[in-house]
Formats: sequence, structure tokens, C-alpha cells
Amino acid sequence: MTNTSQTFKFIIVGSMGTGKTSLMTRFTENDFYPEIPHTMGVEFATKIVTVMKEPVKIQIWDTAGQERFRAVTRSYFRGSAGVLLVFDVTRRSTFNQISGWLNDAKTLTNPNSVIFLVGNKIDLEDRQVSREEAENFALENELQYMETSAKTGNNVEETFMETARVVYERVKQGKLDVTATNARTKTSEKISVKPDSYVQMQKKKTGCC
Repeated sequence: MTNTSQTFKFIIVGSMGTGKTSLMTRFTENDFYPEIPHTMGVEFATKIVTVMKEPVKIQIWDTAGQERFRAVTRSYFRGSAGVLLVFDVTRRSTFNQISGWLNDAKTLTNPNSVIFLVGNKIDLEDRQVSREEAENFALENELQYMETSAKTGNNVEETFMETARVVYERVKQGKLDVTATNARTKTSEKISVKPDSYVQMQKKKTGCC
């Protein structure tokens, strides 16, 4: 197993059905499952990548988008070096709700944590949020912006790797301390906090949204 000197914790947040789990699955497994139940609680996966010629373990926490899980989601922001705020470009309501997620991110993470706005599902037609509008929102709120398709894989790895690169730079500059992140989790380990009704369904495949 590759030895890693640093572990970066990322959290993925956004409204239900925006493709958060699918983004995580595409990045960690290079796979996509079209018919998967919504995340209920949290899911977790890791991947070792190379950032500036140094191996880094990325811990990715994928959270439920339902309001009833909001308190649970907030508890996972602590210690996050990277935050991905995900919306569905074909559903304006998910973009309108980004401000609430952004407020949580800014309130509950380090001021120097890296926050990316991610417009997902660009493979679909009937787009409701233009790239220009999303970029303007990102600019106004000092966010990075990327557009992705978890289905095709378009820009998914680039989004996670760019987040990791910016985190790495801030760590080297002394702006971020990632030493408190739990680095004991095995690279292949994945956990889910979900209702028993479909835990068995998930044993053979990774979740979606």
C-alpha cells in the first residue's frame, strides 16, 4: 500500500438528487449506477491520489440532501479541508438552495477551507441554470466553479483533483491544518449510515445521489 503523509477530508453537500454520491462513485471507482436510492444519512469512501508528486489520501464524506438529515450533515463539516457544493443544472431549485449550504460550509469549516461550487448533470438537456449565472454566483461568493457529469465522467476527476491541489497549496502555506483528520481508514473502506430497508441492496454497488 502506498504510504501517505497527508489526509484531506472532503465533504459533498447539496440538495437531494443532485448526484452527490454518483460524483463520489465516479471519482473513487470510475463507475456510475443509474438506478440507486437517495443517500439516507452519510456515505464515505477514500482514494489515494498524487498531488504535486506527493501521495495524498482523500476522505470523501457524501451527505444526504433531505432537510430531515440537515443536523446530521452539519456534524460532518468539522475538519473538512474541501467542500463541494453540488447542484443540478437542470433543476433551478437545487441552485437556489446553494446559499443555505454555503452558509453551513462557511460557518462550520475552517475559513481557509477550499469550497467548490459544482454544477452537475451537464449531460442532460433542458438546462435551467446557465454557466454564466453559476460562475457569477461563484465569483460573488469567492468560490471555485466546475461543471460535471457523473454519468459520463466529464470533469469529475478534474474537480476533485483541483480541490485537492488548492488544499495542498494552503496546507503548504500554513493556512490549513489537516493533521486532525482521521487517517486510519483503509483506502478500500466504505461505510454507509442508512435505513436497514436497503442496506442489503447496497452490498454489491455504491450509492447515487
